[in-house]
Amino acid sequence: MINSLEGKITLKSEKYAVIEAGGIGFRVNLSEKTLSKIPQIGESVNPVRNSQAELKETKSNKPWPEGDISNGVKLFTYLSVKETGWDLFGFLTFDELEMFELLITIPGIGPKTAANILSGASVSDLQEAIVLGDETILGRVSGIGKKVAQKIVIELKSKVKKLAKGAGDKFKVADEIEIIDALVVLGYKVYEARDALKQVPETIKGVENRVRETLKRLGKR
Repeated sequence: MINSLEGKITLKSEKYAVIEAGGIGFRVNLSEKTLSKIPQIGESVNPVRNSQAELKETKSNKPWPEGDISNGVKLFTYLSVKETGWDLFGFLTFDELEMFELLITIPGIGPKTAANILSGASVSDLQEAIVLGDETILGRVSGIGKKVAQKIVIELKSKVKKLAKGAGDKFKVADEIEIIDALVVLGYKVYEARDALKQVPETIKGVENRVRETLKRLGKR
């Protein structure tokens, strides 16, 4: 119902901010990370946008010009509707909103828990952790135990991998995920594969070629 919100910040709390748009003040639940990045009360900044999302939003199919909005901040939002009430959750990027919507599809993970997960790790880190089955990052998030972390990996691994592979340059970790995944299957530890892959020059293109070069470096250890 409410996909995004743009306006001036009139109030900031520990867990939410009030954004005034069109004479109406919207209470938006925000993570600590997001609250630390948005401007102070009454300040004006250019909105934070995701380039892929803004291309979809504009009829002209061109990015919105810089400085065309000067009355506050833009948030991508999700409206949670329950019998106990309605809650609006806000995110600075479309990537965060996409990951949030994936997380809340898992039974037992509600909007507040999903927001906490995103507050504890970046989208790219979560992607990599889910696809590789690395529960370390997920387990460090406040309120997320081992069982919940395992459930996230099981439920979202194929969805996140498909999303990363189909998004082009949107997620730069997509190829790295596939390479590390292949090396883990061969018996290497995630951290070993990741460290060796970092030593492979960017000039070497293609997943197979990069896997081959990474194996050479692993063999020298």
